[in-house]
Amino acid sequence: MTRIIAVTNQKGGVGKTTTTVNLGASLARMRRRVLLIDLDPQANATVGCGVDREALAGTVYQVLLGQVTIRETVVTVSSGLDLLPAEHDLAGAQAELGGGSEQENDNHRLRRALATETGYDYILIDCPPALNVLTINALVAANSVLIPLQCEYYALEGLTGLLETISRVRQNANPGLVIEGLLRTMYDGRNSLTREVSDQLSQHFGDKLFRTVIPRNIRLAEAPSYGKPVIDYDEKCLGTLAHLALAGEMVGSAGASLGTGKAPADSPGPEAAAQSIDI
Repeated sequence: MTRIIAVTNQKGGVGKTTTTVNLGASLARMRRRVLLIDLDPQANATVGCGVDREALAGTVYQVLLGQVTIRETVVTVSSGLDLLPAEHDLAGAQAELGGGSEQENDNHRLRRALATETGYDYILIDCPPALNVLTINALVAANSVLIPLQCEYYALEGLTGLLETISRVRQNANPGLVIEGLLRTMYDGRNSLTREVSDQLSQHFGDKLFRTVIPRNIRLAEAPSYGKPVIDYDEKCLGTLAHLALAGEMVGSAGASLGTGKAPADSPGPEAAAQSIDI
């Protein structure tokens, strides 16, 4: 069964695209068939995969409008890894799909487009940093939600709104939607604030927090400028090892329990959960 995962956080700059691209590439390296969907008008996932936007047969925007199918539009990034690309015209979707009497129908466009896509083990959706019609489409289509969080003072900013939106989507459109997990990104264990926030996240979210952390890593930051996932840029760097560890957790979790994968050497070990929340 295909697992459809929306990667989202309404706070920008937390590593959504980095997570989507590199988790997808790591899963593909583990012989899973993966489709990445670039649902962010910035189109950073498309650029980060080295796709020539001048040569595209179509984009996710045209798929949402029903003008082309996903199968007609996907681009192969590498063995086992496909991409449904975006262009900046996706920004127009908010105005075109975001209101009026057909809004409920508009929120199901991606779900309908994906209904016949059975050839993938994982579909990862890179969402925009906003709770708009594009993010709602992703949540309606997804089985689960992966939330990247930077371990900083404002880490939980906007998270309440996202969790409320997920709850509303459950009630109105997608009752099976669950939280896949929260992922600590840009982690620097030398920083006392980072460690403190990480501990707070662990205490509050318990086993909904991935054991794997994604460290700050120069090679990971450089890879998009070369149009490559980090595993194809430097397969031995810490950024690659961390995303492989995350993929291991994903494959081992079966979408239900987390914390069973092996964390990279510089990752903090699992902490006891002081409190769990109903997500």
